[in-house]
Amino acid sequence: MAPPLLLLQDIHLRLGTQALLAGASLSVGAGERVALVGRNGSGKSTLLRIAAGALAPDAGTRFLQPGATLRTLPQEPDFGTAKTVWEHVAAGLGPGDDPHRARLLLEQLGLTGEEAPARLSGGEARRAALARALAASPDILLLDEPTNHLDLPAIAWLEAELSRFRGALVLISHDRRFLETLSGAMVWLDRGTTRRLDKGFSEFEAWRDRVLEEEEREAHKLDRQIVREEHWMRYGVTARRKRNMRRVGELAALRERRREALKPTGTAKLAASEQQGGGTLVIQAEELRKSFADQPPMVRDFSTRILRGDRVGLIGPNGAGKTTLLKMLTGELPPDAGTIRLGTGLSMVRLDQGRESLDPDTTLQAALTGGRGDQVEVGGQKRHVIGYMKDFLFLPEQARTPVGMLSGGERGRLMLARALARPSNLLVLDEPTNDLDLETLDLLEELLADYAGTVLVVSHDRDFLDRVCTSVVVAMGEGRWQEYAGGFSDMLAQGGPGILAGAAAPAETKPKAREAAPRAAAEPAKRKLSFKQLHALETLPGQIATLEKEIATLRQALTAPDLYSRDKARFDRFTAALTEKETALAKAEEEWLELEMLREELETGAPPP
Repeated sequence: MAPPLLLLQDIHLRLGTQALLAGASLSVGAGERVALVGRNGSGKSTLLRIAAGALAPDAGTRFLQPGATLRTLPQEPDFGTAKTVWEHVAAGLGPGDDPHRARLLLEQLGLTGEEAPARLSGGEARRAALARALAASPDILLLDEPTNHLDLPAIAWLEAELSRFRGALVLISHDRRFLETLSGAMVWLDRGTTRRLDKGFSEFEAWRDRVLEEEEREAHKLDRQIVREEHWMRYGVTARRKRNMRRVGELAALRERRREALKPTGTAKLAASEQQGGGTLVIQAEELRKSFADQPPMVRDFSTRILRGDRVGLIGPNGAGKTTLLKMLTGELPPDAGTIRLGTGLSMVRLDQGRESLDPDTTLQAALTGGRGDQVEVGGQKRHVIGYMKDFLFLPEQARTPVGMLSGGERGRLMLARALARPSNLLVLDEPTNDLDLETLDLLEELLADYAGTVLVVSHDRDFLDRVCTSVVVAMGEGRWQEYAGGFSDMLAQGGPGILAGAAAPAETKPKAREAAPRAAAEPAKRKLSFKQLHALETLPGQIATLEKEIATLRQALTAPDLYSRDKARFDRFTAALTEKETALAKAEEEWLELEMLREELETGAPPP
């Protein structure tokens, strides 16, 4: 077995009084593709800086094979004193590197090299830093959140470029689809230490859940009081993912409704809109147009009808006009032509890409309550701020923590908590997934699934769009926008634009493929559900509700602070019962989901979205 090109062993590092890394390790062999994952603030970027030689650990060893070249893409590019982008890129080239390749990369990334670094947007700065890292063709490439600020075409280009890259790759990313495409091994950084799985990201989450469940069982055997809040923080992720199995079926039903709403209905369209008024109709747009000065039109002849409960995603390249269209749909920007009709009684909450400002000296509790006591109003009901904090993965002892001491991901969670606490029935999210870790993304998806109102979201995260949206509005070029039922993958399957290289069929074959699909799927519709399956569909929801109540009762009993020390046998009995009920609930939800999707497939004559 060949020795690794890069090896970190038993790395320790303290930040003040906090032990950030406590025995972390990382091994990278020639050509390996390693993804480094973990919660926000767990030390991933710090470990990558140690791997790059930019930061010395308190203890531990770093080994880099003599002669091996290493390049890194930091989370925040530093252009130093470079006056142009080309000067920055050229400074990263070694004696044997090809400057023509660097020029080609800049061109492919939409840059000339003459741009001044100080005037670059976030996306342009990320592209310039990528050109510098890739131009040298190093033996080891370290990438920290490479898709941040990139639009979908740039992400697709980067995936293709890294797929052709022959060196070793260490990647930090929270983009699930990106990780699935590029990872061959996973290193999970958790509580200062690392665990390794020699499989790609598609196997990681199930493996991580098994590790946490085994840890939970071992913790129950210890002769000590389990810290309940820490237990929930670590193991609640698995429970949320199991609950989300049911949400897949609910999303399928919403997408079917959205598909029906998008069908052309001629003159009946306006009549249906009138019937669905009184709060059901949220936005109706007819033949919208918008342009600025002498620029080509940003929006041309766009029409849509958005109903209560819809989750609509806006996707397209940077500069295509997503924000312009979003502002017109919400009434913030008047169109040059066309009409916008907003539903009655709309209450909108917006979460912008830049996030609203927070006073760094304000405590977490005050930021949620507005400095008024310990109660926060959510959905018209008063809740204690500590309980609401727990919903967003905060520990009770963080209530007095100044906002300035929170990590980027924690501030993102705080902004979500503030936004969702405000009374609203229309939620507008601009790049909500930026800087969120995988667990927080799970939480956000669950919160949006539970949200009773309508959601408009701008995002470049393909997996997030697939998990959340009932339809997507896609920039087609020259100001034209097209709406497709379903998420990002559904859009491609319906012949949408090839934002991903090679994902869409040639234009001349798309109509035939769409016409042939219903005929090909017609045969399974002749089948019927068996009596046993029909009975299960009717009874499983009641079983699920009963199990959820029993689980809630057991969890409430286990929160008693003195239960373990007062009656260990009872604590063990409740714990075993809770594990049994949660397993039964997961099984029942999965069975219900499979039957519900089968029922929909048989009724519609086509596989559910």
